[in-house]
Amino acid sequence: MGQFDQKIDAIQMRILEEVAGLHEVPEGAYNIRANGKTAERSTTANIDIVSKEDGSGIDIKIRPFTKHESVHIPVVLSESGLTETVYNDFYIGEGSDVVIVAGCGIHNCGDQKSEHDGIHRFFVGKNAKVKYVEKHYGEGDGKGQRILNPVTEVTMEEGSYMEMEMVQIKGVDSTKRTTVADLDKNAKLIVRERLLTHGSQDAESSFVVNLNGEDASADVVSRSVAKEHSHQKFVSQINGNTRCAGHTECDAIIMDDAKIVAVPELTANDVDAALIHEAAIGKIAGEQIIKLMTLGLTEEEAEAQIVNGFLK
Repeated sequence: MGQFDQKIDAIQMRILEEVAGLHEVPEGAYNIRANGKTAERSTTANIDIVSKEDGSGIDIKIRPFTKHESVHIPVVLSESGLTETVYNDFYIGEGSDVVIVAGCGIHNCGDQKSEHDGIHRFFVGKNAKVKYVEKHYGEGDGKGQRILNPVTEVTMEEGSYMEMEMVQIKGVDSTKRTTVADLDKNAKLIVRERLLTHGSQDAESSFVVNLNGEDASADVVSRSVAKEHSHQKFVSQINGNTRCAGHTECDAIIMDDAKIVAVPELTANDVDAALIHEAAIGKIAGEQIIKLMTLGLTEEEAEAQIVNGFLK
């Protein structure tokens, strides 16, 4: 299994299933962090994981031309009052094709806040291809807040491709999500964010994409639902610095007494920068509810069905 003394308990294993789809320790390379310490780690011939000397995080090194391998680096917090900041750097070699699954889950049944701030830096080599999945989840019946503040920094070399799936669907009281990407020639970035807030939760997402190389492209799309008294803010800035193509879109459903702010921003610094933004905020249409109720669903069930379909 792993080389570390700390073991994964039942609560942590269930959270791992939520944030990383893990029913058991995965195959391939992985680093599982639990309550501030590495609990399990495995490397492969092509993927190495090394702890930083100062203990602040890990370096993930993927050899050039590594194909069809995966890396799992989930984090779980099940102790109330634990706060941490972790720096993880990913070096993705030229011509590789890999899947990286991250995510953080907090189980807080105490009165103190639990917080995880993860700073992930990606250095994507020439013609490399990466799919990155990041899920955040919170649970627990304590009064302590569950706080997650992920920072993602991406540097993409010529011809590289990165697809990012960023999901937060339950239980996180406060989050500030910051993503900055710099793209070289012919690099392509795809971002799909899905976000659900309820109660008095607060969520802010900020994307800054710099299209620096010729024919670089980016497509940043956020779908979100804000319920009850929650608050969301989405800021997406695409800077076209040469001949390039960029698109950003925010679609949001607002319910109850929630508040949503959408700020799409485009800057063209070249006559051949083709940039588009879209933003839409609205409530669920009454006819959608009625249609589903005629099929036997209650109003609450119909509403949940619409929200789940929207966030898929």
